[in-house]
Amino acid sequence: MRSLIFAALLLAAPLCAQGVNLAAPDRPADEVKLDASRKPLEMMAFSKVKPGDTVLDVIAGDGYYSRLYAQAVGPKGAVVALLPPGYFDEATFEPGWKALIAAHPNVRFVKAQLADAELPKGVDLTVFHLVYHDLYWESAKYKFPRMDPAAFLTKLYAATDKGGRVLVIDHVAPAGSDVRAFVEKTHRIDPAVIKADFAKAGFVLDGESDLLRTPGDDLNLLVFNPAVRGKTDRVVYRFVKK
Repeated sequence: MRSLIFAALLLAAPLCAQGVNLAAPDRPADEVKLDASRKPLEMMAFSKVKPGDTVLDVIAGDGYYSRLYAQAVGPKGAVVALLPPGYFDEATFEPGWKALIAAHPNVRFVKAQLADAELPKGVDLTVFHLVYHDLYWESAKYKFPRMDPAAFLTKLYAATDKGGRVLVIDHVAPAGSDVRAFVEKTHRIDPAVIKADFAKAGFVLDGESDLLRTPGDDLNLLVFNPAVRGKTDRVVYRFVKK
């Protein structure tokens, strides 16, 4: 009997690692379904998030990671969810964000273009989940103007506390591919570009994980192609401000 109880505890433990409960009742079912491919607990552990941290979630989408990091940082921490106006469909996103903030009052939603956004001071952790490539993207349809990634990272570096970290998870593009052209075509980015950008801004590569790598992924396919969606080859980097 004791061994059965111990086994049950082992199975349950990953759900609540780092104070994060993947089975929390406020999590939408469609987000829960993504957990298997995104491995959020492992990614959050890799990011070294701590209670009391201030987390900046860049292009936060529907709040998948904002909701989880809100649990991890606790009531003494804060999550700032940044979303450009063109990504924000009032009818689709607003009810979900209102519910998220009602469940997690430590989340603050900021609707602003990245180039214009006033970043919070003393950021302990910034999260780019499958969106860093969008700094090289532009779209009239989504009202997302061409921007300067270097300028945004300079602003981010200034806002980041000493010892602060940046978690970057992104879809892999072929080495040496033209970054803007390939982002436009596939929403993928050459990992070397990510490393070079952060190094130029003053951040130091502090770790990388192969947990989301997918050998055999066709790097020329659009990430939204049903053949690869949710199964793309993804790099995971952690940068730090020394």
